[in-house]
Amino acid sequence: MTTSKSEEAIYEEARKRVKAKRDFWGHFIFYAVVNVICFIIWALNGGGYPWFLWVLGPWGIIIIFPHYLRTFILGGKAEKRAIEQEVEQIRKEQP
Repeated sequence: MTTSKSEEAIYEEARKRVKAKRDFWGHFIFYAVVNVICFIIWALNGGGYPWFLWVLGPWGIIIIFPHYLRTFILGGKAEKRAIEQEVEQIRKEQP
């Protein structure tokens, strides 16, 4: 008995993986922008207690551990090429 996936199932799984990777980068960019703004506000108000770390630290942990660890970084490749790579990877994983 074989448990190989159909081409449609492979493509759908690859599409989901690519979407997860793109979502990670969207979240990371938003995180970076918000934290830069918090840092600028802190610096313009004379420094003092680094309250912006309360935003940067926990939010960074939330992004890095669950989201980054399950997302493979593409390095800026086009979505279609990324999907094709995932399809090939899934094919290799099949018995």
